[in-house]
Amino acid sequence: MIVDNALYHQGKRVALGTGDDQSLGHARVPCDPGDFQWIGIHEPSPDELQLIADTFGLHPLAVEDAGDSHQRPKLEHYGDTLFLVLKTLWYVDAEDAVETGEINMFVGRDFVVTVRHGQGIDLADSRRDLEERAQVLEHGPMGVMYAICDRVVDEYEKVGAALEEDVDEVEESVFSPARTDDSTRIYVLKREIAEVRRAVMPLREPMRKFAQHSDTVPTIRTPVPITAETATYFRDVADHLQRVSEVIDSLDILLSTAFDGHLARISVQQNEDMRKISAGAALVVVPTLIAGIYGMNFTHMPELDWTLGYPFALALMVGVSAFLLWFFKKSGWL
Repeated sequence: MIVDNALYHQGKRVALGTGDDQSLGHARVPCDPGDFQWIGIHEPSPDELQLIADTFGLHPLAVEDAGDSHQRPKLEHYGDTLFLVLKTLWYVDAEDAVETGEINMFVGRDFVVTVRHGQGIDLADSRRDLEERAQVLEHGPMGVMYAICDRVVDEYEKVGAALEEDVDEVEESVFSPARTDDSTRIYVLKREIAEVRRAVMPLREPMRKFAQHSDTVPTIRTPVPITAETATYFRDVADHLQRVSEVIDSLDILLSTAFDGHLARISVQQNEDMRKISAGAALVVVPTLIAGIYGMNFTHMPELDWTLGYPFALALMVGVSAFLLWFFKKSGWL
């Protein structure tokens, strides 16, 4: 359904109605030079999306991708329209998990169409915040693209900070005195980090091109010219995206190191267990050996007629066992 639809003139909103007041058949309005229309859609049906596509002249391949909520982040050109796919991320504390959504943006000379899938970022809030920043809206459709990218990347940073806390907890657990099995949580965290990386990495190149674009050195073709000031805004997004990428890479390395430490600690613990088992076996074997020798049924054994033979055998068992116990404790085996 259409969530919001408005015309923007000199950075100011001109309302066209919202919610049930929307009419897909009259979604597009004439725009004067410098003005643009922004229509927001949330999880549209195929018929709704096709009607919007017909109204704004969107390419069928891009429309097909926008209807599928499992696209890889990317930037594509279709004539005079840019098509940008963004993965939205948010962290669920109760599950220690990263959830994903998707935003598809069609940016033309005088229009922006945003198609949102999943929960994640509420573009209605982003729109309200942006409408209070007329200086950004004055950059036209590219200003809207910047604002949404900036909001998405800000959420990436929040997810990165939450994952940092999880990794810190894993490190403390791995190297704590208590015996813990952290392999499952390490694996789950690496999967979550991989999910974040799949959202972040493909976005770096488009943001870099937007940030480095200029009239003298154009790096990307856009329906609306990117001014030096607009490029400055995108440079901020690119910097934040680079920082998120570095955080994610460092967390992945830390988890790999923690997993290696976990395996090494398990190996050490197993060696300690084997030493204790071996020491315990030795304590049992010596008395058993002595008892076995004197329990043999031979007629001629010198000690059989010895009055002190029995207490001597018992004393020998106790003495040797006590010596072995002292020796193993001194050596750290027990």
